[in-house]
Amino acid sequence: MRWFLDGTRVRQLAVDNAISVPNVYRCLHEGIDVLAGLKPSLHAALLAAKIAGHPHVNIDGTLIYTDRCAAPGPTPGVDLWWSGKHHHHGGNIQVVSSPDGWPLWTSDVRPGREHDTTCARAHPQILPDLTAWTGDGLHALADLGYEGEATIVTVPIKKTKGVELTDAQKQLNWLQAHARARAEQANALLKMTFKALRRVSLDPSQIGKIAAAALVLLHVDQSRTT
Repeated sequence: MRWFLDGTRVRQLAVDNAISVPNVYRCLHEGIDVLAGLKPSLHAALLAAKIAGHPHVNIDGTLIYTDRCAAPGPTPGVDLWWSGKHHHHGGNIQVVSSPDGWPLWTSDVRPGREHDTTCARAHPQILPDLTAWTGDGLHALADLGYEGEATIVTVPIKKTKGVELTDAQKQLNWLQAHARARAEQANALLKMTFKALRRVSLDPSQIGKIAAAALVLLHVDQSRTT
């Protein structure tokens, strides 16, 4: 818990518990694996949200910073985990949240270089499960980072060159932005509660498991899943 909540260094945990550093790493990875395995599937999370009466969910990507960066990407000279948007190395996690900003589900990690739409398409559950969710007359709100999947998620109306948005369209965008702002709250809740999610020094491919473990801890601690 100290590693998750306070970001306590592994070496300090070894000293405090009078065990070796390798043993701390072993226990840490085992704990992450066990907790991550308890995370609900997206289908289960959306079903619970539907039963809870949520009229919509939000989906948003968040970048979990990482110190590890020595991994070549498909573009020569650009690291796989480098996010041009954030100007930092990290892993992209997709977070599905409730209308009031409670994290319901987190995805596996994708390299920081990928945009939200690419990350959503790469995950086998996200688009099919959100399609089923919206097929029941419910909504999934997202920002323009997901405009490539506008037939599934509800995104703002994009202003085109030379064409002004109508007052009704501007009002609709404002209302959606107000509702969608809770997605940022969900991301912030995870990062502010768990210092480990602010910067990961482990293998970046483990970021998805770490986020999932943090989600489970949050749900248990607050006795809330939806």
